Amino acid sequence: MSTNVMRTTDGWWVVRDERAVRIETKAVTTVDLLADRDAVREAATSAESGTPVADLVALPPVTTPCRVVAQMVNYRSHAKDSGFTGDIPPTFFRKASGSVSGPHEEIVRPSHVKFLDYEVELALVMGAPLPVGTVVEESDLPRYVAGLVLTNDVSARDVQLTKTQFYESKSYPTFTPTGPYLALLEPEDFAHLLNLRLRLSVNGEPRQDRTLADMIVRPAQALTLLARFQTLDPGDLLLTGTPGGTALKAPPKAVEKIAALLPPALKWKAFFNSQAKNPRYLRNGDLITATIATPDGRIDLGEQRTSVTGTP
Repeated sequence: MSTNVMRTTDGWWVVRDERAVRIETKAVTTVDLLADRDAVREAATSAESGTPVADLVALPPVTTPCRVVAQMVNYRSHAKDSGFTGDIPPTFFRKASGSVSGPHEEIVRPSHVKFLDYEVELALVMGAPLPVGTVVEESDLPRYVAGLVLTNDVSARDVQLTKTQFYESKSYPTFTPTGPYLALLEPEDFAHLLNLRLRLSVNGEPRQDRTLADMIVRPAQALTLLARFQTLDPGDLLLTGTPGGTALKAPPKAVEKIAALLPPALKWKAFFNSQAKNPRYLRNGDLITATIATPDGRIDLGEQRTSVTGTP
């Protein structure tokens, strides 16, 4: 069974049901903690009743700086929403580690961003170096991946689309809410990854709901493809894509063909004029709730609750 770990200003905790037991460790960073698994196991089996989780304020369960890498259009449902047909080439992009924030912190919208979107994502937490040239088989995942975290790949769509700029549009501070738990996996847990169900709602309205079975490129293959050019180290994150259901969707084909005839400035003006009527984009005061878990609870990354604030 996986072990859920929580980080606070006071240190690291193992979460058991609604209570948390402090891990007796000198670990400061995620890398330090991963090297002290004996202390984690000791806390997990401790007879201590622990502290109510509700009394603790969760920080991101991974420490920064670290590499934050993400996969683009990696769920079939998201590909359909985005207007892709046929084979989709695997694509990766980077996010600034400064975008990582806590699981209950506010998402701060920059004043120039009008079209703010959500993307619930499962992130892999690396437990061992992944050198360039590494080939990862399914059976190798426990060697390289220490655990999993729940993330939200918040996106400024007006920046992303007009500038074709993924890094900027997804890297503002608070644009990667992470946690509440780091689920440290045992080798037998990896057989259950495809049962993980990603859910996200806004103000109680369900928006995203899919399992990993909807993935196009699964974790082992993704790590192999990434390792063609990118090294990863312990504590680094790989966000593995989002399901369909985001606010942004491709326009109908007929509209797309007409827009292609317009100069770029007019095309984007027309597109965002139409998007302004879309009520699914995030507004100030919206509450986003996200979860990732298997139906049997074998792996449960907890619940993330974040609200949106910033300039209207």
